[in-house]
Amino acid sequence: MRVLYCISDFVAFVLYDVVKYRKQVVFQNLQNSFPNLNSKQINDISKKYYAHLADLLVEAVKMLTISKQRLTERYKCLNKEILEPYFEKNQSVILMSAHYNDWEYMVLSLDLQFSHHGIGVGKAMSNKAFEHLMHLKRTRYGTEVVYADSIREVFQKYEDIKTPCAYMMLFDQSPNNVKKSYITTFLSQKTAVIYGPEYFAKKYNFPVFFYAVRKVKRGYYEFDLKLLCEDSQSSKYGEITDNALSALSSLINEHPQYWLWSHKRWKHKL
Repeated sequence: MRVLYCISDFVAFVLYDVVKYRKQVVFQNLQNSFPNLNSKQINDISKKYYAHLADLLVEAVKMLTISKQRLTERYKCLNKEILEPYFEKNQSVILMSAHYNDWEYMVLSLDLQFSHHGIGVGKAMSNKAFEHLMHLKRTRYGTEVVYADSIREVFQKYEDIKTPCAYMMLFDQSPNNVKKSYITTFLSQKTAVIYGPEYFAKKYNFPVFFYAVRKVKRGYYEFDLKLLCEDSQSSKYGEITDNALSALSSLINEHPQYWLWSHKRWKHKL
């Protein structure tokens, strides 16, 4: 990892100063999200973001060879026991979070972290060769990865066979279909938010947790689980999503450099 992080330092320089990867997108997202910050503060966050992005790239490479022991040393859940009562009564749960800190380590370690069967819900990539490689590295240690075209069948299958699952669902990316999304205000902007996690929580009455990932030091992360909703079917429309957005906003304001600012999050005009 020391060698990889030396490479990461060089990659960060190339991304920020040479190819200027999505630099305009990053600056625009930051300026719109934090209108009270001056240009020097925005520039400081953006530089830290590119350093973090480069770390994510080399950590993704390490996922191909990292051992179970090293993985769980570098990515720890501080309160995994909170899910045990649900496992004991054969109840699945939904774990909501975002592209904040290293989400790929969470995918890889999900089935190792909890007694529940770990399932990562994602979006397939257009490049089939790269998608195949990503799928292999994400599923090395038992996590099952499923996509939007089969997620309904997967939920129903595991309910039918009474297998308690922990569904990892990231909800902060830009939705494909704005008409099926939840519209609210997020980071000072009118935002379309993916409604899928709340939809499935209410359909099956699954409890919903938000997991907050924090960087302890370079290459080491800790996360804890916070209950967002116990009885999902009795919650009001948008309540689960709003609670998750509130938790995510707190994380981003705490350390903004660790969110995925180069994503075109607000490409839809509302």
